[in-house]
Amino acid sequence: MNVHFIVHEAFEAPGAYEVWARERGHGVTLTRLHDGETLPQDVAGIDLLIVMGGPQSPSTTTDECAHFDAASEQALIGKAIAAGKAVVGVCLGSQLIGEALGAPHWKSPEKEIGKFPITLTEEGHANPKFSHFGDELAVGHWHNDMPGLTPDATIVAVSEGCPRQIVEYTPIVYGFQCHLEFTPEVIELLIAASPELPTLTEHRFVQQADDLRANDYGEMNNALYGFLDALEAEYGKAGEA
Repeated sequence: MNVHFIVHEAFEAPGAYEVWARERGHGVTLTRLHDGETLPQDVAGIDLLIVMGGPQSPSTTTDECAHFDAASEQALIGKAIAAGKAVVGVCLGSQLIGEALGAPHWKSPEKEIGKFPITLTEEGHANPKFSHFGDELAVGHWHNDMPGLTPDATIVAVSEGCPRQIVEYTPIVYGFQCHLEFTPEVIELLIAASPELPTLTEHRFVQQADDLRANDYGEMNNALYGFLDALEAEYGKAGEA
C-alpha cells in the first residue's frame, strides 16, 4: 500500500499515522507544503491519501497563506475519491474532504485543545472499523472548526464540545476532526507553535502545556492503528470487487 501525506505545517506532523504506515511496511511519501513542495499531479500511485491539519481553514486564501491552496487540495481529494482511493482527513483535512464533496465546513460550538473523550454514535457502534473504540475513548483535539456533512455522510463519533468528531463519507473516506495521531513529540511542536495558548484559559475544553505534556496518548494511537488496519482491509476488498 502506498500512503501519501499532505502536510500543511511542520508542527501538524503525521505522528502516529506515519508510524502505522512505516511499521506496516507501506510506501510513504509526503508533500510538505510549508517547505514549498507541490501537490501531486495525479493519484495513480496513491492508495491512501492522508490530509493533515493546520491553522488554516478551507476559506483561507493564498493571499493569507501563500503555501495553502484550498481549491487545489479539494481538487486532489475529489480526484482521489473518484478514483476509488482511500482518503483520511485530519482536522483541516477533514474539512477539506467535506468541501471537496460539496459540504462547507462549520464553526465548532467549542474550541477544543487537549485530550477529551469522544463517544460513538449508534452508527459508530454499528461500524466494525470502530468496534475496538468502546463506548467512549479519550483522544486528542486542537481545533475551532468542524467538517461539513454530505447527504450520505454518517457521524461516527461526537464529543461534548463538538458534534462532528469522526465522519464517514464513504466506507473508505473518513474525516477525523479529532487527533488520534498525537504523540509527545507532536505535542511539543504544537505547544511551541502556539504562543496564544496561555491566554485561552476561559475555554472549558482547553488544556495548558503542562497538562498536554502529562497526557498519555498511547491508547488512542493503538485505536487509530486498529482503524487504519480495518480501512486497509476495506480498501483491499474494494480493489478486488
